Amino acid sequence: MTVPDTVPNWELTLSVSTAARTHELAAALASVLDAGDLLVLTGELGAGKTTFTQGLGEGLGVRSGIISPTFVLVRIHPNLPDGPRPGGPDLVHVDAYRLGSASEIDDIDLENTMDSAVTVVEWGRGRVEHLSESRLEIDLHRAIGLPATQPDGGATTSEPEVLDFDTDDNDDEPRTIVMRGFGPRWASRPVLAGIVEGTA
Repeated sequence: MTVPDTVPNWELTLSVSTAARTHELAAALASVLDAGDLLVLTGELGAGKTTFTQGLGEGLGVRSGIISPTFVLVRIHPNLPDGPRPGGPDLVHVDAYRLGSASEIDDIDLENTMDSAVTVVEWGRGRVEHLSESRLEIDLHRAIGLPATQPDGGATTSEPEVLDFDTDDNDDEPRTIVMRGFGPRWASRPVLAGIVEGTA
């Protein structure tokens, strides 16, 4: 069992304007991922965790059809020989929402695929850090609850705050994505093609 680092080596905060940009950011990140990498995704319902994972899958060149693994816990998406990274890692997509502890994570035997796949765990914070000495934590935050803005960028107080319980990714809703690198694999921040700090 690995004792996880609790202090990140680096942190990168990005603002994305659409779900498509979230997808593109993840595809760019996929280009620097290797078998054995562990990503821990955190964010409220509808924050874009599955959209992010779909972008990773596209960038890794795995079989399409990535959906949230909520009811099956784990989905394995094999690398495609005719994809952009033939011979690259598979993608293991985990939903840990219903798992209450690290021991329940151990029961699904992720250790068997860690060396040959990129493992993405939604709702994994506090549950999967022991699986690897290094990890990327990715927090996705929706803009819901932020003050409404006028076209000139100024805040307006004339509109009441509206709670949005729609859990589908909203293409027009901006998000903030915070990435943190832990452990020796992520000693320095990766360079992501076409991504400038602060925006994506």
